[in-house]
Amino acid sequence: MSVNSELRFDGRVAVITGAGRGLGRAHALLLASRGAKVVINDLGGSHEGDGSSSGPANDVVDEIVAAGGEAVADTSDIGTEDGCHALIETAVREFDRVDIVVNNAGISRWATFPEADADNLERTLDVHVRGTWHTTRAAWPHMVENGYGRVITTTSTGMFGLPANLAYATAKGALIGFTRSLAVAAEPLGIRVNCLAPNAITRPSENLKSSDMGAAASSPDEDRLAAMETAFVAPMLAYLAHESCRVNGEILVAGAKRYARWFLGVTEGWLDTDEGTTSVEDIAAHWDEINDASDYYVPSNLNEWAARFMSHLG
Repeated sequence: MSVNSELRFDGRVAVITGAGRGLGRAHALLLASRGAKVVINDLGGSHEGDGSSSGPANDVVDEIVAAGGEAVADTSDIGTEDGCHALIETAVREFDRVDIVVNNAGISRWATFPEADADNLERTLDVHVRGTWHTTRAAWPHMVENGYGRVITTTSTGMFGLPANLAYATAKGALIGFTRSLAVAAEPLGIRVNCLAPNAITRPSENLKSSDMGAAASSPDEDRLAAMETAFVAPMLAYLAHESCRVNGEILVAGAKRYARWFLGVTEGWLDTDEGTTSVEDIAAHWDEINDASDYYVPSNLNEWAARFMSHLG
């Protein structure tokens, strides 16, 4: 494919959760402009997950249709298993197939530990983790039948440490494990599963405390805010959703006009070659070698890691 060839989605059907605002809206507008038929899912609640409104989903549909595209609205609550199945049923009923699932919907309930209680955790997991799980599961048989599919999950750089929103960071970490594991099952089926970590101003981050972002973000200027527009994330999402995308089980970071790969690496570490039991003192003595990141590897799956980690056993 030529570098200048336009990547199109003609004939493809994309389901996008949380597409009534922010990142989801940007994803939907870009895919629709490239020919995809889009199901705009949005419950229309607050960024904390309260309330509902059909307005956001319908507004994006109107915007796409006015531009000559095809889209339908869906206001199913993907925080419930029934809502996830209803969403996929909408896509199949309206467009007869599902090719792309963009798990974008999320809520954010700011709380530090231990104030972050069971309700805070469960409501967050319902949308981010269970919503992704059940929506993907509902679409899976359709993708398997067609021998094709693209699934994108949404993680967060909050994984690097976000103390004032612990449930959010926990949920986003779970999605990395989901993505990596499902990708292994997807590989022989013609399905690709990848994870996107956006860097943009979105509703979950709009009341982010400066102490969580560092001094550089305490007083963002106009240029920085402009660079954090959701439109700069959508191109990476579109590439991961395209049929030409061959990567699988990867985490990509996008935003502020920078695009990067985020990977899980393992140091070569220290190998105890002495006979007998390794002592605690041995660990302490070789701590620097264990943590030396000058030589590391990036396993593609559990089996690859295990083979390398235990290669000395023959």
